[in-house]
Amino acid sequence: MKRVMLVEDEELILQGIRYINDWQSMGMQVVHMAHNGIEALEMLKKQPVDIIVTDIEMPEMNGIELISNVRKIDNRVRFLILSGQDDFNYARDALKLDVEDYILKPINEQQLQDALINTSNHLDEIDQKNSENERKNISWLKFLSEKLDKNEKEKFCNKLPDFSGCEIYPAILRVDLESLQQPDDINIISKEICNINFSVRIIYLTTDVVLLILQTKIGEEISVVEKTLTDFQNEIESKFGILSFITIGNNINSYNDLPRSYQNAYQLQKYRILSGYGNCISPEYIINKRSRDVAIDQNKLRKIILNKNQDEVISYLDDIFIGNLQDEVNVDVPYQIVLKIIMLLEEIKVEYKLEQNDNGLSKILDNIYQAKDIFALRTMLVLEISGIINELHAEKSQYTPVVRQVMKEIQDNYKEDMNLKTLSYKYNMNTSYLGQIFQKEVGCTFNQYLSNTKIEKARELILHTNMKISDISKEVGYPDTSYFYRKFKQHYGISPASLRNMKKY
Repeated sequence: MKRVMLVEDEELILQGIRYINDWQSMGMQVVHMAHNGIEALEMLKKQPVDIIVTDIEMPEMNGIELISNVRKIDNRVRFLILSGQDDFNYARDALKLDVEDYILKPINEQQLQDALINTSNHLDEIDQKNSENERKNISWLKFLSEKLDKNEKEKFCNKLPDFSGCEIYPAILRVDLESLQQPDDINIISKEICNINFSVRIIYLTTDVVLLILQTKIGEEISVVEKTLTDFQNEIESKFGILSFITIGNNINSYNDLPRSYQNAYQLQKYRILSGYGNCISPEYIINKRSRDVAIDQNKLRKIILNKNQDEVISYLDDIFIGNLQDEVNVDVPYQIVLKIIMLLEEIKVEYKLEQNDNGLSKILDNIYQAKDIFALRTMLVLEISGIINELHAEKSQYTPVVRQVMKEIQDNYKEDMNLKTLSYKYNMNTSYLGQIFQKEVGCTFNQYLSNTKIEKARELILHTNMKISDISKEVGYPDTSYFYRKFKQHYGISPASLRNMKKY
């Protein structure tokens, strides 16, 4: 049963569409009815649909804007457009957004039913094609990871096109999904790569990984292949904003050797952490790379953390990364840095009996190996250390009752407009004296603790909700979003928007 959403601002027409069709006989069910694009998007967050029938002219967000927004998150859903006017511009915009049909009002019942049935059939074809592609991808992944037995491997290779008289260079292209405007923009790669000088076969292995099999003349230098792919990479970045990281395996003259060469290219993908997106590398890239012992003054870092000095933590982390990564180093060096620091943090947590999740360390390690560049690794450490500093601030046993009361007041009412003067009046104390004992016991001023609390709450909302940054700013007590941005970056060394973009690390 395919799920359908109806979007129409006129209630009479909306109800008419709902009841003029026998949805069940068409294998469909109306699960949402909305009056504008914004309302429709909210409903889609709760339950996705297969088909959306939408009006064009609506208040707050029109049909074209709705389709454009949905396309950013779901490329499978199909659209039917309803319009009261035969407007060429609307029709043109609709075609760009891959709309199934454009139906004029007043709505012809039979025309709408035919359009719905055609759309349903088209959706079945899309699903079948995706299923077939999935099966092909699984076969390729098994072949490349050498999980086929001898007979299966021979059958697989025999189905591949002959390349006698040529050599092959396999390359892995990984796309930064955040650089895609729409999910299917990754298909631009297959269209654009046809323009390079080599014959190329393209296999989409996962949502962000593409295998390129390049046929070259015998004896072609790998440097020529690297330059060709670098030029292609620069082309799709400048024209479409698509960021990628490409690694090239060694040349081969038999499909039997493809898995080995693919694995070489796959191992090079680890160097994305050092090179970043926008680069293309070959095995020659790592010839001069060397491992080294990582120099970290753990006693100094420990002292900074226990002194709860956030700014000094950020500065020292920058010094560590710059000092250890300025030379030609192996990819294991940045991981050594992070692992040594993470182990120090775990020691501090145990020693000071700070809160620890059962899966805390394993989750951190997963995040380390999923980080897409050095900046993401550094940010992950800043966030971990910031959490420890906040817990050290919140340790209750060392505080006098009045300081604990002030801290609880901040935790409970950080959104409100509060200051030390009003709290000192509430607790019948001298403002200056309360400020002095608070700073002495907590290690920072009242205003700094209040600011840290707000920023920490904002971080949680950024990482765990889909709220707009401007709304989060107001939610934690910063009406001025620009000021909130400055305070957040000062605290974490990264902007709120950048942190949200990196929350998949």
